[in-house]
Amino acid sequence: MTNPLGVYVHWPFCSRICPYCDFNVYKNKAVDAQTWTTALKRDLNYWAERTKGRKLTSLYFGGGTPSLAPIETITGVVDACAELWGFEAEAEITLEANPTDAERTRFDAFAKAGVNRLSLGVQSLRDDALIFLGRNHNANDAKRAIETARSVFERITFDLIYARPDQSIDAWRNELSEAIKLGATHLSLYQLTIEPGTAFAKAVDAGRWAALEEDQCADQFALTQELTEAAGLPAYEISNHAALSDQSRHNLIYWRYQDYIGVGPGAHGRLTWNDERIATQTHDRPDAYLTSVEKTGTGLNASEQLDQEAQLTERLSMGLRLREGITLYADDYFYNDDTRAEKLLQLTSDGLLANNCGRISATPKGRPLLNAVIRDLLT
Repeated sequence: MTNPLGVYVHWPFCSRICPYCDFNVYKNKAVDAQTWTTALKRDLNYWAERTKGRKLTSLYFGGGTPSLAPIETITGVVDACAELWGFEAEAEITLEANPTDAERTRFDAFAKAGVNRLSLGVQSLRDDALIFLGRNHNANDAKRAIETARSVFERITFDLIYARPDQSIDAWRNELSEAIKLGATHLSLYQLTIEPGTAFAKAVDAGRWAALEEDQCADQFALTQELTEAAGLPAYEISNHAALSDQSRHNLIYWRYQDYIGVGPGAHGRLTWNDERIATQTHDRPDAYLTSVEKTGTGLNASEQLDQEAQLTERLSMGLRLREGITLYADDYFYNDDTRAEKLLQLTSDGLLANNCGRISATPKGRPLLNAVIRDLLT
């Protein structure tokens, strides 16, 4: 497959705003299905005119909680993508959902609409942790949703958040072992991150609780690699675990720095036009997005041509997250800076990066320190 192209659709509404979330989300409200379907299809048409002759590798409904979107909107978007671009063979169509009863009853409808991969926002299999994380489901809801999803979709994935305050390594071992036994073919396992401006950040600043110590986080990260590897779900990306056939085709587009279109409020995109790399972003607020589409045919709020330095930063930041790493050829822009080349040699000598004939990747020693490694390489 050459020149992959993906579409990301952002549905910005949630039934509640989780205290750890810093995404572009808004409290769910009644929406007009026809208005949103029309707007998203019109925005897709705008981008299809600019990417003629290409087919889609993937379509991803994210959010927010896109499983709350009207079924006719999901169906309308899938059908529009099929008409405007067409899908590659074995294209991936993913939709994010929560494990609540209301959404679980809609799984068959999503599959009928064309969704062939479901991503469940489980976050934990422990009731006390789910309360702490502000979720509106319990552990039994999550397990039932996973079971139902497996009966409807050939491919499913679910998220868990670990390294929570006061979580012991044995507690995480038990929870992750239980998650693996539930039979998902893909797991996204994230350490709890305190993002600025979130309710969690305010709680930590106020001293109501403290994040787990760094060495405890490192131990839990190491355990995560050990257990998933043994289960046949190795980490192909720093937080994502799957066998080769079940890796997320859409997210690989991001990490391999390929092309994707973003529609819906607050969606980002990256496209290559005439050998230029373009970054795009839509209007954040739903009302502003709808107004923009109505007036101009697109929700686009900003676009920027990325220079070589910006592209390098993004390529390294995304590509080094992958176990496969990225290739830096001898004539790559990276090597224009002797200092940067020297840092690469030092990081390789320190055992944090590996250089296999120009294929640069993080080592097992370097992966837990990846943010620091990338920062060192680029500064």
